[in-house]
Amino acid sequence: MKTTQSWLQLVRERGRLLAPSMAKDHPNLPVVKAEGCYYYGADGKKYLDFTSGIAVENVGHRHPKVVAAVKAEADQLLHGPSGVIIYESILRLAEELGKITPDDLNCFFFANSGTEAIEGAIKLAKYVTQRPYVISFLGCFHGRTIGSLSVSTSKSKYRRFLQPSWLTYQLPYPNVRQTPRDMEPDVYWADKLEDDFATLFKHQISPDEVACVIVEPVQGEGGYVVPPCRWLRRLREICDRYDILLIFDEVQTGFGRTGEWFAAQTFGVKPDIMAIAKGIAAGLPLSATVASEKLMKQWPLGTHGTTFGGNPLACAAALASLKVMKEEQLLDNAKQMGHYALQKLRHMQEKYSSIADVRGIGLMIGIEIQDPVSGQPDGKRVLNILNRALQSGVLFYLCGNAGEVIRMMPPLTINRQQIDEGLRVLEEAITACEVRSEP
Repeated sequence: MKTTQSWLQLVRERGRLLAPSMAKDHPNLPVVKAEGCYYYGADGKKYLDFTSGIAVENVGHRHPKVVAAVKAEADQLLHGPSGVIIYESILRLAEELGKITPDDLNCFFFANSGTEAIEGAIKLAKYVTQRPYVISFLGCFHGRTIGSLSVSTSKSKYRRFLQPSWLTYQLPYPNVRQTPRDMEPDVYWADKLEDDFATLFKHQISPDEVACVIVEPVQGEGGYVVPPCRWLRRLREICDRYDILLIFDEVQTGFGRTGEWFAAQTFGVKPDIMAIAKGIAAGLPLSATVASEKLMKQWPLGTHGTTFGGNPLACAAALASLKVMKEEQLLDNAKQMGHYALQKLRHMQEKYSSIADVRGIGLMIGIEIQDPVSGQPDGKRVLNILNRALQSGVLFYLCGNAGEVIRMMPPLTINRQQIDEGLRVLEEAITACEVRSEP
């Protein structure tokens, strides 16, 4: 594949053209094309993608049916705005989403990004309850606009100089690895959640002032941490006890990533409000705040709005994506390939002292890396591993408070041969880094 010199010159000047917060992320790989589970680099190499554009391309890059749907919609409409006009794709999408979301969560406010869906969820909860405060959990990430940032705590750097002027409260998120000896994780963390809420309500805030509790049913950017099922169920019980609305941030866990349409179904816990995005539209900007019709009707005209949300092209892509996921049975594939990958990774863990933990659900898998001597989280080692893997043609991403977790989130179309190839390269990179660290 040919690459023009002018394009390569622009790549070299990206530090001048783009803000550092946009141009400096790992690995900043120049690409000219994407297809299926692969990126095609400006260097002429083909890269196996285990990132899905950060859990977005669940049906694979540029699926032919999605591309065809976008082209067909572009022949009719490029822009809404919904409300000023109304068009078929947005109504069809709402109808189809209502068939896969939990129970009566079938009314939608469409926006463009995950953080917008979170903003909408918090605004809805505050408006409906007429209560001022929000509770979230340490280590969770909900976005970087001011409202969503007020409940994001995966890294302190995201909030530096940007602390919101209103109060939010944070409680610990369960990490099964930190369960005391001789304690069952399900029991320990559920009971601890009761204690944490009791302490919060006793010393800092009255429950009748709390509009909502927002949580990632599986932590994403904070480290791909999977909570005990009973913990989430207890959270639902506590919210019901005090008439507090429960919001699930399903931006990363939605659309088959955990092996069901949504993590709410994976864990058997229904929230009052959901925020969905990422995998919804195969890479086009789209998100939604989701609630029951009864709840949404309490949020009248003018209390929230959008110009670009529910764009016709994005809605068409989402409809095509949902159809592909059903036709190609991608939920089942996520379960099967996720189980297969976890087995291989846990076998790998037994061989390498730098692998502290392997955890995941569906095709949402985290590999936690530590210093083999000190046992401390080792973000530097993670970057070395990722760079080596990239040199061998496989793209992984990182997460965790110290960047200590390798995030494995391939398209849900991934097959066994591709998983074998990706994990072979990963093991070679881990081996090389362990050898280099030996005295």
